[in-house]
Amino acid sequence: MANSQDRETGSSPFLEVLKDLHSQYKSLQEGTVANYIPELAKVNPNLFSICIATVDGQIYEVGDYQQLFTIQSISKVFIYGQALEDHGRDYVLTRVGVEPTGDAFNAIILDEQSKRPYNPMVNAGAIATTSLIKGNGATERLNRLLEMYRRYIGRDVFVDISVFTSERSTGHRNRATAHLMLNFGMIDQNIEEALDLYFQQCSVMVNCRDLAVMAATLANKGVNPITKEKAVDSCYIKDILSVMYTCGMYNFAGEWAYKVGIPAKSGVSGGIIAVVPGQMGIGVFSPLLDGRANSVRGVKVCEELSQRLGLHLFECKGM
Repeated sequence: MANSQDRETGSSPFLEVLKDLHSQYKSLQEGTVANYIPELAKVNPNLFSICIATVDGQIYEVGDYQQLFTIQSISKVFIYGQALEDHGRDYVLTRVGVEPTGDAFNAIILDEQSKRPYNPMVNAGAIATTSLIKGNGATERLNRLLEMYRRYIGRDVFVDISVFTSERSTGHRNRATAHLMLNFGMIDQNIEEALDLYFQQCSVMVNCRDLAVMAATLANKGVNPITKEKAVDSCYIKDILSVMYTCGMYNFAGEWAYKVGIPAKSGVSGGIIAVVPGQMGIGVFSPLLDGRANSVRGVKVCEELSQRLGLHLFECKGM
């Protein structure tokens, strides 16, 4: 892990790149904070942090990297992994597809032929995925998800009750989506319990460092590079990263794959995680969002990192 001297003196080339990008984009004021969830509208739009965690346990961070925020849709990645562990890929595929969609993340739409949600990274698919989490009642299921987060992050986490309550009281589109899926048998009758768990998973508090460590855990075949604890079975890493790559940035996924070229997932609180398999995890946090609900600064930072460090999966290396 990077020590305080690295952070203070800039002795690491990695850290110098992060400092440069933070300085370059901290004055960028494009975008708006999410306001469809009232609690998210209260966030300071100037918050901005970047963190890299490598698979050998080094951490490099700049900006407001200790600032807590709710994980929001980034949670979909990790709940999908939990559902795969609980049921296996064949069963999960009967409930949630893996096709990218050009629709908005909260579109009330299912695949016309299969009646499944298109993928687990949009809200419909995430609600279906959450409904698959095993447990004897709501409390046990929530505790299993919190324990799952702990393995990825390396510390205990908690649900922000004010955000959870705000999401629960305004989540009418998600309820409509859940009822549509109930009609086609994609989720069971207990809609409110599944929705509560979904709102709770999105309301877990994390910081930018946590995002980088979670991404690095995926890059490290499911093993947390700091604690050395296994967070998810390595056999499901390819499933998780494949869906992140094709679907993780919503209707920006194609351009992201073209420009940045690594698996990623965004959240409406302003976080982005990106995974460089076998190398590192990247976390960026900035609440100002573009029209596709992706962090404006976060996208810019990841584009620059990919170019400067040659991270694109199809980069022609050594030629």
